[in-house]
Amino acid sequence: MASPADGRRFTVDVRPMGDAVVLALTGELDHDTAEPLSAALGAALTDGVPRLVVDFSELLFCDSTGLNVLLHSRLAVQEAGGTLELAGLRRPVARMFHITGADEIFRVHPDVAHALAEQRPE
Repeated sequence: MASPADGRRFTVDVRPMGDAVVLALTGELDHDTAEPLSAALGAALTDGVPRLVVDFSELLFCDSTGLNVLLHSRLAVQEAGGTLELAGLRRPVARMFHITGADEIFRVHPDVAHALAEQRPE
C-alpha cells in the first residue's frame, strides 16, 4: 500500500453541493484502499442523496476492485431513485473505464463543474 509520503495515499473528500454530493478521490483506488469509497457511497445512499458525482480529477489509479465498488454502488443508488455520475477521469483511469465498457454504463462528465451545471438525468 502507498505511504502518505509518496503522494498516492487514497482519500475521499465528501462535499455537499446543492442537490448533489461530490466525492473527490485522491491517490490510488485499489483492493487495499476501496473501503473508504465504499463507506462514503454507502453513507450518501443512507442519507438519501439523489445525485452523487465522483470526482476523479486527482485519482492516479483505479483497479477492478474500485470499479466494482462503483458498479455495485451505481445499482444501489439507482434502486433508491438517484444517480451516480463520474467526472474528471484522467487518462489512465479513463482507459480502464473504456476497455471494460464501464464508460458506457456511467454518465461521464469532463469535470465537476460540467456535471453540476447539467440537470440531473431522470
